[in-house]
Amino acid sequence: MPIKIPADLPAYDVLTREGVSVMTEDQAARQDIRPLRIGLLNLMPKKIQTENQFARLIGATPLQIDLTLIRMSEHEARNTTAEHMESFYHAFSDIRASGQKFDGFIITGAPIEHLPFGEVTYWDELCDVFEWTQTHVHSTIGVCWGGMAMINYFHGVPKHMLDIKALGCWRHDNLSPASPYLRGFSDDCIIPVSRWTEILQDDVDAVGGLFTLLGSKEVGPCMVEDPSHRALYVFNHLEYDSDTIKQEYDRDVAEGKPIEVPVNYYPDGDPRQKPRNRWRSHAHLLYGNWINEIYQTTPYDIEKIGL
Repeated sequence: MPIKIPADLPAYDVLTREGVSVMTEDQAARQDIRPLRIGLLNLMPKKIQTENQFARLIGATPLQIDLTLIRMSEHEARNTTAEHMESFYHAFSDIRASGQKFDGFIITGAPIEHLPFGEVTYWDELCDVFEWTQTHVHSTIGVCWGGMAMINYFHGVPKHMLDIKALGCWRHDNLSPASPYLRGFSDDCIIPVSRWTEILQDDVDAVGGLFTLLGSKEVGPCMVEDPSHRALYVFNHLEYDSDTIKQEYDRDVAEGKPIEVPVNYYPDGDPRQKPRNRWRSHAHLLYGNWINEIYQTTPYDIEKIGL
């Protein structure tokens, strides 16, 4: 939450330059409080696991969050019961038809990286989602494939196939310490990575108005801010549970797929040992900062979003 101090106090300028959340007394007096509406477009096969991961992070702030679970209209969920989907999920077509608006919106990854974007069965509807966020969402996060798809749609940034899957935990540099999304972040941090594709920094730099906030020398950009579309593209997985990478690795080993031991994940690189979570605090920081930034900037009257 922001600290309220007089605008003419020297600390106001100092803290603002450092990226600390501050507000003036006039700003505080104008604020009203209502629940923040957050939508989760869940494209992952393990719907319940993904719900838990994101709900844990966005529900950890003092603010009241109204979470809406959303699915693609015609895409069948194969790893989640029909009862669960019927009880808790809304088709995007229904959300759009009802005219609902959201303060925040998360688009998850999907295990379809090998496909060109245009060959994804629900690509046309997903493009409709991207356009819809511009008039019905105040701030959007695209995660992993979801972020790659979104940055490709709006800016033509391509994804590139990797020779081997990037699976493990890599150290990332904090490239924008004053960003409100990185308040409290260390100069570098460990972030889980699990993908067969990558976004290249040169491709991001070729597009004006995009800002890389977190990046790694080994696995490239991790988080790119797109102010013109009120979006963050997060290509890696701060939301992962401690054992999510282990589950993926064990699955691939059981299926006989060529897979290397996840990088920098197991103690001593030994898959027989229990993995340690070294990213949890930064995961909470990122999503807490995102929620806080939404709270500071979204209209009190939700119907004014997109106007």
